[in-house]
Amino acid sequence: MLFVLVAGVFAPVVWKYEQGLPDYSQLKNYEPPVMTRVHAADGSLLAEYSRERRLYLPSAEIPDLVKHAFISAEDRNFYSHWGFDPEGIVRAGIIFMQGSRRIQGASTITQQVAKNFLLNADRTFERKIREILLSIRIESAYSKEKILELYLNEIYLGLSNYGVAAAALNYFNKSVHELTIAEVAYLAALPKEPSSLNPFRDHDRAVERRNYVIGRMEEDGYITAKQANEARAEPLVVNPRVLTPNSIAAGFFAEEVRRELSERYGEQKLYEGGLSVRTTLDPKIQLMARKALVDGLVRYDEAYGWHGTLKTIDMSQDWGVPLADIPSYGDIKPWVLAVALDVGDTTMRVGIQPERDKTGAIVADRKTGSVTLDGVKWTGRRPKGLVKPGDIFYVEPVVDRDGEYRLRQIPEVSGASIAMDPFTGRVLAMVGGFSFDGSEFNRATQAQRQPGSSLKPFVYAAALDNGYTPTSTLLDSPIAIDDGSGHLWEPHNFEGKSSGPHPLRYAIEHSINLMTVRLARDIGMPLVVEYTKRFGIYDNLPPFLSMSIGAGETTVLRMITGYSMFANGGKRVKATLIDRIQDRWGNTIYKHDERVCEGCDAATWDNQPEPTLIDKREQVIDPLTAYQITSIMEGVIQRGTGIAIKEVGKHLAGKTGTTNDAKDLWFLGYSPNLAFGVFMGYDNPRSLGGSAQAALYTAPIFRDFMNMALKDTPDTPFRIPPGIKLISVDVHSGMRATGPGTSMEAFKPGTGPPDTYGGWGESARTSSRAQGERSLGSGTGGLY
Repeated sequence: MLFVLVAGVFAPVVWKYEQGLPDYSQLKNYEPPVMTRVHAADGSLLAEYSRERRLYLPSAEIPDLVKHAFISAEDRNFYSHWGFDPEGIVRAGIIFMQGSRRIQGASTITQQVAKNFLLNADRTFERKIREILLSIRIESAYSKEKILELYLNEIYLGLSNYGVAAAALNYFNKSVHELTIAEVAYLAALPKEPSSLNPFRDHDRAVERRNYVIGRMEEDGYITAKQANEARAEPLVVNPRVLTPNSIAAGFFAEEVRRELSERYGEQKLYEGGLSVRTTLDPKIQLMARKALVDGLVRYDEAYGWHGTLKTIDMSQDWGVPLADIPSYGDIKPWVLAVALDVGDTTMRVGIQPERDKTGAIVADRKTGSVTLDGVKWTGRRPKGLVKPGDIFYVEPVVDRDGEYRLRQIPEVSGASIAMDPFTGRVLAMVGGFSFDGSEFNRATQAQRQPGSSLKPFVYAAALDNGYTPTSTLLDSPIAIDDGSGHLWEPHNFEGKSSGPHPLRYAIEHSINLMTVRLARDIGMPLVVEYTKRFGIYDNLPPFLSMSIGAGETTVLRMITGYSMFANGGKRVKATLIDRIQDRWGNTIYKHDERVCEGCDAATWDNQPEPTLIDKREQVIDPLTAYQITSIMEGVIQRGTGIAIKEVGKHLAGKTGTTNDAKDLWFLGYSPNLAFGVFMGYDNPRSLGGSAQAALYTAPIFRDFMNMALKDTPDTPFRIPPGIKLISVDVHSGMRATGPGTSMEAFKPGTGPPDTYGGWGESARTSSRAQGERSLGSGTGGLY
């Protein structure tokens, strides 16, 4: 009778609050916001993008210890109740009736799932009743393990962490499987008051709550008394994971990947979709590329003297506080900010920018050091003539000299570099400037600059594909061209002089403008334009002859991609920073490698032929032409404008590029398996100096990079394609010859010089010159 009476009282209440309850079945297909994680090619984590830091773990992957800790802390009767805990509700009611100003929630884990997923956080009786009703329905539809899985992945655990997996990483730099009892207990303590249990700001309170959870785990039989005592004695040491691309100077690369993901999938999927991105970045190559570029920029910048200090602080107080408050670039280490404390004629004492601890407080220690005459030698001045006490500037520790520093300054000139696998287009390294923290503008992909003479190999490739040979004679002499408006364009060589007829090879090795312009005029600019499109250098180059010597604008990424096609035998490659993208379930939704594997899907081995990879990439140019250009650009390094690179002692090919007024300096080149391109220039283009040229500034950057990258690799010659015939020729005349002053030249079938010339001496030279002049007269435009 009592049961009927109670049912009669509560039935209308239940009926009322059941109206309009959310559909709990949506939990079945719930996909919470999950971090997108970006990895380098070696698997190391490069960057994470999220609105909520969460990694989703299935229940089977969550250790029992973690589950037990949260059950003890939040819902000890979880496995026995049917959605709500009457005992907890009675206890909360008694506390409320006793006049407590704080309402105790008495929520089970299931109720928290109902609230977090389907309701709001209003602290009202109405919401509580709806929460209980939903919890009963959830319990009837889902297993305890599924409910616990939802809870442990959704719960907020402070410091922007959602779910146990992200919290374990970002509090302790561990996976959930590596956590100790004390660490698990701390995480389980957080759901009640995550903002009040900050391990740095509220350390004692955090330890107290953690120890409470340890006691509950012992009481519930999940751990022994000995384990509990040992866990309570364990100090609460939080080791937040610091994840930044700055650790490998990859800020530009990571941002380029982020932009591509955003354009490809949209912001929501980027920040909530849980994508797993495997990039092409090689961390070792990245560090080498940055070091080579930065050293080159600093060499140039320091040659032009001291710019001055960054700012000045008041030295009448503790210098550490204002110095610590000055923002510094985090990706230019080991450079650090310093303040001049005492300045003498031969040395100065400096204070080093203090670090901050995990709470953000400035550390008490004040580290000092000295800068000697040797550390300022590059300025050409003495310390007293450079700074005064209170001045702020950058310094770099001197290797093997404790406490001694070298004066540094942020270069005004900038640049970019890219390393690429020439056979796949995979970008192994990308440096978009001196410092990503200083400027996010990526000069490797966003800066449109004139390539100058580094464009010439594409002009000569067009010629070699259309009747010319490496020994075809070109004339190095002044030329005046009507630009169509009645004005004459008179190009000049860099040295301002000309030297008569030379073989085609000579024109590239010594970067002769006049020979290149004559050649472009002869084969016709429409053909040159078409070749620059083939290689992806330009989308639509105006067919003006000035464009043949690099007057158009392009990017480092486009240029090094084009050079990679010379290196790989003329196959088209697409530059990529991403190898593969997987969704949150591990399904591959993008991969860069488009080759088709025939026979890779066989169910079993039955003596069938081995699988075959089918490469369907377009052949951009004749592989024989690609090798001829490579062979000629080897000469650039052996005896031409890139001779500074010769000391590397490996087979390398490449080309310098210097524009008018030296506003842009380039070097692009490759080994048989690695391509590298570098650009230097001011962001607001202006001359780098009357004597500036790529041979002096960008070629050494290429040299330094290849010295590092190829240090432990054997020297490998470039691959010679079938059909190429190597003939020893005179470097000046292009005629067959042996001995000093000769080189091995690559010829296509039937294009080599004749075996005999019908005599030697003057008649031979005359024959060679006549042959060259006949070649000049062929083609679309003519040269005379």
